[in-house]
Amino acid sequence: MTYNLRLILLFLIMFLSANTIFAQEQHKQNEELDVTELILEHVGDAYDWHIVTIKEHPMSIPLPVIVKGKTSGWHIFSSARFEHGHADYQGFSISHSEKYKGKIVERNADGTEMRPLDFSLTKNACSLLFGSSLLIILILSCANWYKKRNVETSSPKGFIGAMEMLIMSIVDGVVKPCIGKNYARYTPYLLTVFFFIFFNNLLGLIPLFPGGANVTGNIAVTGVLAIFTFVIVNIFGTKEYWKEIFNPNVPTWLKFPIPIMPAIEIVGLFTKPFALMIRLFANILAGHSIVLGLTCIIFISVSMGAAMNSFMSVLSVIMTIFIDVVELLVAFIQAYVFTMLSAVFIGLSQVEPHHEKVKK
Repeated sequence: MTYNLRLILLFLIMFLSANTIFAQEQHKQNEELDVTELILEHVGDAYDWHIVTIKEHPMSIPLPVIVKGKTSGWHIFSSARFEHGHADYQGFSISHSEKYKGKIVERNADGTEMRPLDFSLTKNACSLLFGSSLLIILILSCANWYKKRNVETSSPKGFIGAMEMLIMSIVDGVVKPCIGKNYARYTPYLLTVFFFIFFNNLLGLIPLFPGGANVTGNIAVTGVLAIFTFVIVNIFGTKEYWKEIFNPNVPTWLKFPIPIMPAIEIVGLFTKPFALMIRLFANILAGHSIVLGLTCIIFISVSMGAAMNSFMSVLSVIMTIFIDVVELLVAFIQAYVFTMLSAVFIGLSQVEPHHEKVKK
């Protein structure tokens, strides 16, 4: 047995022992763990960035709250004023009701809750800004290296080489085949989408600050990405593309008097971005939920006794590590699939007149 393997085994034993003790303490404090509530809390958004909880005292980074009340106007303050959702401030509070749970609300005179205009920097928003800024720095550092390099004497290595390989594989394997001769026009957007999704997927797998936010598992983020693709596809679509939608080359009875085929084509305009949005959102959210669910096995099995809890803890750690490794692959696959489908949809909108195809 090598020295490194011994260190790994020792670390796992210490980790499992700590988890078992912590689980027993949690079980004493709360006889029944609400797994659903725990998972939804961790994959959801928040007005502060939770780091760790020590002896029931949560440690988190407060984020700026920016709201406009119905009658009280604009307010800017720190989310620390809410004391982790247990206090009101200037008439605003974090709701615990089913309708607005986890959202900032204000109360009417009759006590009913209503949502103000909310422009707060939440955990997901801050993670998105952080990840985007870090990604820009990395990409610009690569571009700066290429501007300064001597073509004859230097070749990309290490991180620069890996980035070049990844970029060229997307351009040559996805963008060019799917779009065709006009690929260069859309390459910047598709590469931006790929690296944005891939980088935020990786950040979401890091359990420690500044990682752990569920950015690409948030339907608002995936929805905006899908809208970008939808706009590009339909704004830059050719005349032949729109002709095939409203006047497709099918038998007349499929177009008149009941426009069956045009109706199907129009519905297809909106199902494509919807599929993009749901596919990315569902896969990333499911991955985070599975990891959290497997971790909860440690706490659920406390009441089964020390022997069963130790066995289930070992199984939980092994399965969690396995799923995390799978998630690393999924992080790339989902970015690749979103980019590929976007390229396919853009390519389908670049339809050429039939007489040009005959000349070729």
